[in-house]
Amino acid sequence: MSGAGFLLLHGAWAGAWVWDRVAAPLRAAGHVVVVPDLPGGHPGPDSRVSVDDMVRHALAALAPAGGSWIVVGHSGGGIVCTMVAEVLSADGADGVVGLVYLAGMMLPSGMDFQQACRRAGVMPPQGIEPFLRPTADGRATFVPHEAAAEIFFQCASADEARAAARRLCPQLDTSWMIVPNWTESGAGRVPRLYIEALQDRSVPIVVQRTMQYLVPGAQFASLDTDHAPQLSCPDRVVALLLDFANGLS
Repeated sequence: MSGAGFLLLHGAWAGAWVWDRVAAPLRAAGHVVVVPDLPGGHPGPDSRVSVDDMVRHALAALAPAGGSWIVVGHSGGGIVCTMVAEVLSADGADGVVGLVYLAGMMLPSGMDFQQACRRAGVMPPQGIEPFLRPTADGRATFVPHEAAAEIFFQCASADEARAAARRLCPQLDTSWMIVPNWTESGAGRVPRLYIEALQDRSVPIVVQRTMQYLVPGAQFASLDTDHAPQLSCPDRVVALLLDFANGLS
């Protein structure tokens, strides 16, 4: 078994809480698990948060623990995941040993989600974007509860979907309209696993598979569930993460 820890990165409008049902079993299996709340939630101390700010925040969360890491990104957290791996791979061969994208943005360097949608043959806006609403100051967006339950969490129970929807927070536009910046010699050389969500209404499966085509070389697994498998089928997500860790040398 790989002795690496897990860094779990959430996507836009969410927070560290989305990993609660995954983090505890991973710790019980003997892994160090770090689950930061990434900046970008609104209102917050900063009026503008970039992807570089989120990467720095994630790396700072790792600093006290040291060691090597499997970096897991859900949804838009996949962009942060890739860029964290880019930094860690430059710091030393053992800084990052694996990357996992959970219905995540495994995008080519410089490409955004809308471009990936066009490459997949589906015209943006897709997923949650048509339902987003601006905050009063125009610097952020929020997801109406009903839309979140139907687009993100439709495979959870009705009560669980509503509870998760209520926990979402507004997100600064500068922290979700982001693109990755990485190199083949950095993040590109890290072993990867892509976990598909077949019933995903936020990142349609055709877009998930287009990203796998555009960034080849990842292992893949499929879950017949919604955009948030860590809430709808956490045991299966944990099993896939542990299997991936076990397969790393």
